[in-house]
Amino acid sequence: MNRKLPVAKAEDVEYSEELADMNDREARARAEAADRRAERS
Repeated sequence: MNRKLPVAKAEDVEYSEELADMNDREARARAEAADRRAERS
């Protein structure tokens, strides 16, 4: 059976600093900066 799984736009995933690579850390920093900008507007 080869069914496609549903794709969510905003999935909750657990972040693990031990398993994170450079791209993960960069994405997290960008997301945190975006959150700060959104809070100011």
